[in-house]
Amino acid sequence: MSFPAWLTLTVAGIAMGCMLFLAASGLTLIFGLMDVLNFAHGGFVTLGAFIAVSVVVTWAPAIGGVALVALAVLAAAAAGALLGLVFERGLIRRVAGAPLRQILITMGGAIILQQALIVLWGAEPLPLPRPENLRGSVIFAGAALERYRLAVIGLGVVVFAALALTLKRTRLGLLVRAAVENREMVESLGFHVDRLFRLVFAAGTALAALGGVVWALHAEMVTADLGADITILLFITVIIGGLGSVGGCFLAALLVGLADNYVGFLAPKLALGTDILLMLIVLLWRPRGLLPVAAP
Repeated sequence: MSFPAWLTLTVAGIAMGCMLFLAASGLTLIFGLMDVLNFAHGGFVTLGAFIAVSVVVTWAPAIGGVALVALAVLAAAAAGALLGLVFERGLIRRVAGAPLRQILITMGGAIILQQALIVLWGAEPLPLPRPENLRGSVIFAGAALERYRLAVIGLGVVVFAALALTLKRTRLGLLVRAAVENREMVESLGFHVDRLFRLVFAAGTALAALGGVVWALHAEMVTADLGADITILLFITVIIGGLGSVGGCFLAALLVGLADNYVGFLAPKLALGTDILLMLIVLLWRPRGLLPVAAP
């Protein structure tokens, strides 16, 4: 394999990893801080993609380029956060501390959400073209690197850094982590833990919606099955990284993205089983994932 081909393949793998991280980070954030495994996560991914389509159709005549994409991302994240607040207050809070009931109610929520999206936007695929300045390639060292993939890598790194800094360096992050360890102590200090967890859930669903925009722009098309189609891959990523670990999720997403691209290029017949095999190898080596969250 020539160096330009290797570089193109590697950048494509890293970009796919960042797309995975953007869609999966909310899933691992909610589990790590709330101990809730949200099986409706894929529905919020699809919601973000459909909101982006609506924004592009409505505002394309007045706004163009990256500004339109930024508006679509903000609108999708806001819609994801608002619906997440409703979902948490109406469903998740009622089954707090009951894992089996959480699984059942979030799976039911996933079905309801998908059908609601079909009613609102239809079952037919909708186009979501990228703006011209995110099309084409940049030539570097003889390799053609897609502008969109480079933008996704930049966005993925920024979101990861923002999450890591928020959780470890800010007062809000410290309060949330303290509430996970000792809820009673935080409440005794006068803080509303339920509000903190509600904010965490909204942030997780906003990230899911953001991931949906990124995936839809990559395919330049939105379908009602978008979230459902990648849900298994998102769970594989979270499991490989370590349930609840944002850093582990980022590392696992890059690993999955690179493995899928390398195997797909070198041994296409093995591509379908790459993710499962990778998860099996990692779990045999480290049963709790690459970067597991320390037990309280």
